[in-house]
Amino acid sequence: MKSLMTLMCAVIGLSVFGADDVASASYGKNEIRLYRDGDVHAIEVYRGGVQVVDRASIGLKVAGKNLTCNGVAPKIEKADLKGCLETPIYKKSSINLAGQEVFVNYGDWGIRLIARGDGVAYRFETAFDKSIVVDDETFALTLPKGEVACWYNKGKAFGCEETIPQKSMAQEIVTEKDFIYLPFLYTVGGKTVCMTDVDVRDYPTICLKRDTHVTSQVAFNLIAARQPLEVKASLYNKQNLKDWQEHNTRGRHVRVSKSSPFLVETKGTRTFPWRAFMLADSPAKLCEADIVYALATPQAEGDFSWVKPGKVAWDWWNCFDHLDVLKGCTTKGYERFIDFAAKNGVEYVIMDEGWSEKLNIWKTTDVVDVPYLINYAKDRGVGIILWIAWAQAWQLEEEVAEHFAKMGVAGFKVDFFDRGDADISTFMETFAAACARHKLVVDYHGVYHPTGMQRMYPNILNYEAIHGLENMKWYKGRDGSDMMSNDVMAFYLRLSAGPMDYTPGAMLHYSIGKHKLDELYPASVGTRCRQMAMMALYEAPLQMLCDSPTNYEKNMGCFQFMAQVPVVWAKTVALGGTPDTIAACARQAKDGTWYAAGIASTEECDFTVNTDFLKSGSWMVEIFRDAETSARVGETYVHEWRDLEAGEKIFVNCAPGGGFIMRFTKR
Repeated sequence: MKSLMTLMCAVIGLSVFGADDVASASYGKNEIRLYRDGDVHAIEVYRGGVQVVDRASIGLKVAGKNLTCNGVAPKIEKADLKGCLETPIYKKSSINLAGQEVFVNYGDWGIRLIARGDGVAYRFETAFDKSIVVDDETFALTLPKGEVACWYNKGKAFGCEETIPQKSMAQEIVTEKDFIYLPFLYTVGGKTVCMTDVDVRDYPTICLKRDTHVTSQVAFNLIAARQPLEVKASLYNKQNLKDWQEHNTRGRHVRVSKSSPFLVETKGTRTFPWRAFMLADSPAKLCEADIVYALATPQAEGDFSWVKPGKVAWDWWNCFDHLDVLKGCTTKGYERFIDFAAKNGVEYVIMDEGWSEKLNIWKTTDVVDVPYLINYAKDRGVGIILWIAWAQAWQLEEEVAEHFAKMGVAGFKVDFFDRGDADISTFMETFAAACARHKLVVDYHGVYHPTGMQRMYPNILNYEAIHGLENMKWYKGRDGSDMMSNDVMAFYLRLSAGPMDYTPGAMLHYSIGKHKLDELYPASVGTRCRQMAMMALYEAPLQMLCDSPTNYEKNMGCFQFMAQVPVVWAKTVALGGTPDTIAACARQAKDGTWYAAGIASTEECDFTVNTDFLKSGSWMVEIFRDAETSARVGETYVHEWRDLEAGEKIFVNCAPGGGFIMRFTKR
């Protein structure tokens, strides 16, 4: 993928950068301003003239000292950005790179600003000769005074982001014993802001913690994991690979037993992660934003045309076709999944936990013949993806990728990171690079939110970082209503960062308040159409079909529709909604077919699909929508076809926890 971006640069030297001086980048409605008062820098952010980030101090501490100007006047380098970028594995076939970039250059370090049509961002850059220790980074996100509504995920451990989102007014947020994960969404002055970090490489992902010392308005400080010094799984000796292969000593995790006082020891000449703010006039428009992908490191060298997005027949959710692990995790059991996938055009089968002996990936169990199954699947046009815990591949990235590529696997689902430090971002990049060299795809599970690394390595097809459907196998909740709000908020919040491995597709459903745990026959809360809608609503170039071949064979009308929904798109268009009510969008397939999908929260709601996105012409639309009985019996639905002209409106009623999905084919 080649960028067509061109730069038109003009360098302007400022003699002084005092308390009232400002460097700013602006494009369209969006502007980011950088101020300096002495040695303290701060930013402000505006959307359509409305201030959405109050003056917020920023800084980087290196080798015990904050980066300062030392009396040097900076050079202000401005560049107008143009062009577009082709994006074959994304929610759009291409993205606009237009914007304005400003670099405040102090010589051996500087601050870069960028403004685009979908948001603004800033980052630090250094140009030191030797490696450096980054002690800390300062960012005091300060919200404007007034009514600020916020949506966010909280947690107590870095990288453990599978929590249910919540909403509150800004002044009600408390983070005494925990912190806020990114992305962080809020509305102020009629504008929408979604903050996240982009291009995290050899650096920790960041979180936010309420600054209780600021009482005049709501402010948050940046908080991040320190670089590990010792880990509990460090029994591996790189010179003794055979011993490690024969004696698995790691288990699922690589736990940090001792951390350094600093964030990272890293290269002296480098760029640091962007602190990005998606900006829109309504929450619904966030689904159209491209700033994360646009600001990420460009694609690594090499050919990625072999990368194949697709759907996955998944074993673990449905407990191996309802047989349980002992009876279903067998060679015969996997033949069943492979045959089902081949018959129905499903690209992959995942072999989740159980195919190897006690998490030792170098030894398969006696009842699962992995080499045979790989060949069995390949003969039928199906790829095998193997589940592994990341501990199994840590410091063995090349060996693992090479070994399993020779076996013929298609890729890995890598799980149980549960950390957010710099070593994790380095492993993710190193393993993705190793897998790319051996033409293997990757699904990062049990990990923090995406930060754009999938642009650099398009073989990274998905990330988890979501309280997804798998939780319904053990999560009781209050009455299931929190899963309804979770799903809707996730569209505006988590999905804004990038693709999301929610694992939808359940064929068994409980109405709100009726959910029961069942290991062999797990079910979703909400309606059938809700599960179907997620196939188009949730961006996922590697999309799990969570239920069993048996359940799908009983519901082939629904299954075949879901199996045919694309996983990469040509266009994405917002349809309306809010994080509290309904999530909805339209997506165009590469062949010109359009899909529209939406899911409701806990309340019944009416929704109007405006088909202006069709532009012109006559179309036939196939619709799956909730029936009058769906609130009580989630398996019921209405399946219908209509003829319409582009621009006509379609009215749908969503049951509590309901949804809809439509496919538009041009006449």
